[in-house]
Amino acid sequence: MWDASPMKPLTLMETDPGEFSLLLDTGGLAVDDLIQELGHEPNGYFWEGIAELIVANEAPELDGRVDYDPEAGMFCARSQDRAALEDLGARMSVAATDPGRLRELVALAVATGFEFDD
Repeated sequence: MWDASPMKPLTLMETDPGEFSLLLDTGGLAVDDLIQELGHEPNGYFWEGIAELIVANEAPELDGRVDYDPEAGMFCARSQDRAALEDLGARMSVAATDPGRLRELVALAVATGFEFDD
């Protein structure tokens, strides 16, 4: 069961009744060169770090409502809570399309001692 989302370049889909996944195919994004310039690999693990930063610093109400399952070529978050994934997807969409926003998040990581696992 597929449910296309307006959170481009992320996609929200219902994988089973009541089970949802938020996906981002990595590589080929407009911000990939910037990610490398900032010293990271533009892979699913980097984007998991971005999601964790967003939740910890800007959306603590999402903590514990989303599980992460990234791979090298894809970011994936899973939940039975569609609203939580919609919120996270909207926030991550900005980071995936706005170089300024992505720079802010990586600077936040540096300032707080957060380490990406990319």
